[in-house]
Amino acid sequence: MAFIASVLFILCLMASATPAMAACEDLLPSPGARQATRSITPDDLLRLRDIGQPDGSMFGQPSPLSISPDGREAAFVLNRANPDTNSYCRALVVINLSGPPNPRILDRGGEMITNSTLARGLVVDIGFPALLTPTWSPDGLWIAYLRRDHGITQVWRARADGSGAEVVTRSPVDVEAVAWTSDGRRIVYVAQPGQEDARRRIAEEGRSGWLYDARFAPNVAARPLIPGSPPREAFMIDPTSGEVLPAGATERSLVPMEDQSGSSIAPLAVSSDGRRAWTERSDASPLSLLRLVSTDRSGRRVTCTATACAGGFTGLWWDAEGGKELRFLRREGWANGQMGLYRWRPGEGAPRRALLTDDVLLGCTQADGGLLCTSENAVTPRQLVLVDPASGHVRPVYDPNPEFGTIRLGKVERLRWRNDLGLEAWGDLVLPPGYQPGTRLPMIVVQYHSDGFLRGGTGDEYPIHAFAARGFAVLSIERPAFVAQGRPGIRSYDDVNAANGKGWAERRSLLSSLVTGVNMVIARGIADPARIGITGLSDGASTARFALINTKMFAAASISTCCVEPKSVMTYGGIAYADAMRAMGYPPASRDDPDFWRPYSMVLNARDMNRPLLMQLADEEYLLGLETFTALREADQPVEMHVYPGEHHIKWQPAHRRAIYERNLDWFQFWLQSPVDSDPAKASQYARWEAMRRSIGPGALPP
Repeated sequence: MAFIASVLFILCLMASATPAMAACEDLLPSPGARQATRSITPDDLLRLRDIGQPDGSMFGQPSPLSISPDGREAAFVLNRANPDTNSYCRALVVINLSGPPNPRILDRGGEMITNSTLARGLVVDIGFPALLTPTWSPDGLWIAYLRRDHGITQVWRARADGSGAEVVTRSPVDVEAVAWTSDGRRIVYVAQPGQEDARRRIAEEGRSGWLYDARFAPNVAARPLIPGSPPREAFMIDPTSGEVLPAGATERSLVPMEDQSGSSIAPLAVSSDGRRAWTERSDASPLSLLRLVSTDRSGRRVTCTATACAGGFTGLWWDAEGGKELRFLRREGWANGQMGLYRWRPGEGAPRRALLTDDVLLGCTQADGGLLCTSENAVTPRQLVLVDPASGHVRPVYDPNPEFGTIRLGKVERLRWRNDLGLEAWGDLVLPPGYQPGTRLPMIVVQYHSDGFLRGGTGDEYPIHAFAARGFAVLSIERPAFVAQGRPGIRSYDDVNAANGKGWAERRSLLSSLVTGVNMVIARGIADPARIGITGLSDGASTARFALINTKMFAAASISTCCVEPKSVMTYGGIAYADAMRAMGYPPASRDDPDFWRPYSMVLNARDMNRPLLMQLADEEYLLGLETFTALREADQPVEMHVYPGEHHIKWQPAHRRAIYERNLDWFQFWLQSPVDSDPAKASQYARWEAMRRSIGPGALPP
């Protein structure tokens, strides 16, 4: 299929290359700029410059880094949110790998590209940034990359010397992946032309009324969604002439022909002489540990049986000097809270560990005899480092956020514990700068991963260091392993869901971990047991709701998604959602089953809640929260809901994220500390909250 576009369409795309310079002048930090030491603000977190996906728990993803053919430079897409314009500043950047990085922008502009996924058989945009990896031409003169303008993603190419960039493809649907042919004469790209046909068929069907069937997810849209994922097709384009041809088998092997967004990709490495290394499950359970397998020089299979090969793998690489040695990176330690880099010669003994670190290393790719990775920890935003696999030495290469060197952050301590099932868990305790030991503080619990730099928990809505700067202790919790992981007879994810759901086993395990961690901080004299708040998105929101129902530990709560309730989940979720829930053991909407629902339903427990609850929900998900909100409101409970337009499961718009940050800070300060922001624009907000406080009555909450 040849993709043809009008001259007007091309002119529109080219016009988009003109950036809003005034809004994005600081996309690259000013070299040598010095600032006075200061406290952190919510905008410091919002405006972080990102390389790759902005979440330290995204293990097993492709690298966002591309190394030049001569090995001297690296290219990546740099991204920075601008809440003032509700947009993103984006650029293709190249740095030097030896000596000063000297970052330079080759192209500037484009819109955020977010991930779609297949949820219960339907294509849904989840709002999380897509991982984009530029690719160098074999001669090193060009870099091809994906850029989105006017709502559609195309292939662009930029001259590596910085002399210009141009759009290459004219696809009527989003381009999903890009690569160069081995001779550098053509660019291979992947698209889903069937998306256009699917949309057209749905629109045509609407002329006579859509049949309400499993294609509907009413909480997402009042129309059918695209069922299934349309087949991915690969094409070749001559970037000079624009000629498009179907890709052959050789060219298709250069690009991913299956959707890799969001899920962890099993590591695979092929040496220069054809030796292979891969991982495979140790038994039939999809949760079983991965084991490392390789071929030796004779092609014989060799399995690593050492303790160092017991799961947690995030990357495999053969050495560049003949493929004698395999290097691998894995998560290990207490509840996989550390990372280790190992060297192994298959068939010649056990692997040797070259590096053990508490830092999170993501997106590693071979460069300059080592591994170029992104690196981050609880108090250090993501930067680029070069790791020497022989010595384990880590050399800083490029810091996109040098301003954080002058921002005052509080102490962070890793706490470790077991829940009542014996499962390992941990949390990062963040204290305010200058905390005086012995002082009891209000505390906020943030969930449900705590890997890497502490922004705002999973979904990034609860600004951890900003809370600490305002006098809160924060416990950022890493969830333990699934209950199902230790159960016999698990052979599929259906079995996993059934084991986790039986008797609310997974929810009870998570609650036990949560309560244990909070009690540790209380026992140390840090957290005030009367002033503890809880937050969460997705699985974290489920844990928060379960905790509010089954404990009296928390004085206030804020959640980002809501809710699984007897009627709404089976109705507003749609037919496919209802069928999936029934398959996991949930009763149908037509059968009242209060004994089943009572441990988990805020509706059935509405009159006992008596704790202020803030709900900040995407417009695609708020229908699922109406049953809860209505029940709490009818029970005269303190509840407030805000709905954000054009949002998904992960809220991606910078203006919304700023509003969410600020409202969460105000909410917990009001309920757990009592300060009121004097900004006149917030007067109505505090009037509502004061009315809630009066309705609860004296003594129900801390003063």
